[in-house]
Amino acid sequence: MSPIVVSIAVFMAVAALVGAIATVLNGNANPVVEERLDVLAGLKSSAPQSVLESESLFAQAMDDSEGAIERLLTRFGNWRLLFEQAGLDWTAPKFLAMCAIVAGGGLAAGLGTGMHIAISCSFAAAGAVLPFGYVLFKRKRRLKAFAVKLPDAMELLSRALRAGHSLAAGFSLVAEEMKDPIGGEFAQVFEEQNLGVSQEDALRSLADRVPNMDLRFFVTAIILQRQTGGDLAEILDKIGRLIRERFQIWGQIQALTGEGRLSGIVLLALPPALFLAVYRLNPDYVMVLFTDPLGQQMLAGGVVMQVLGALVIRKIINIKV
Repeated sequence: MSPIVVSIAVFMAVAALVGAIATVLNGNANPVVEERLDVLAGLKSSAPQSVLESESLFAQAMDDSEGAIERLLTRFGNWRLLFEQAGLDWTAPKFLAMCAIVAGGGLAAGLGTGMHIAISCSFAAAGAVLPFGYVLFKRKRRLKAFAVKLPDAMELLSRALRAGHSLAAGFSLVAEEMKDPIGGEFAQVFEEQNLGVSQEDALRSLADRVPNMDLRFFVTAIILQRQTGGDLAEILDKIGRLIRERFQIWGQIQALTGEGRLSGIVLLALPPALFLAVYRLNPDYVMVLFTDPLGQQMLAGGVVMQVLGALVIRKIINIKV
């Protein structure tokens, strides 16, 4: 491999790493906006001349670059909702900066240890995906914690209703007595009601933020009860009992599919680990996969078969209750 190519790749990786770190450390601070807010809040008597001479904030976006990045990412999904579901106070530029940092670190580590440029690029690609995997992991754990505590929240609401409290007061009680994530979500519902949002709209917003089927049953039951009447406390007790039974069945399924999940992890992790071990012992033996046309076809076929095997194993062990 040419030393010039290595030098250019290392320079680009270090430059991307430094730029991403600077973006993360700088944050989204806007001194013009902060000074205007200080004036409006009474923290400063008057605005500085630079602020007074600038254009109105209502005539332009406060951060055009961030808005452009968010609009670009919005075409591929609602990233703001994804970060909110994961419980992370991230923005789209910060997320991209983290991806660039990890990708640059993977590329620099691969080149620094003398690995082939193709393997170093694969490390960079894997590093770029790691922040996204972290967000999905945090989202899954937060939604699971919400689902586990949902029956307790329904029982607390039911007891509050039987004690003579209103439904809004029950939401406030859940927000005070239970921890995040369920406490924070019910606190947001309570605050939206205090700000003038109807209870139905606040509950629909909760169902949109938290993709949980049991929660949708809960929201539908409350909306129907407000329209048709009935004993809401008894309805909540029945829904909570149904959720607990589903969790019991789900636990039994997890125990029965534990061997399959462990086998899938081992089978999926074995080829990459074996490749790295052989590359460490005899690099020339495995570099044929990158240099020879037939080796490249075999490598592509192995990756495709690996992905198909992962999908098949996931289909077998993923049993919905």
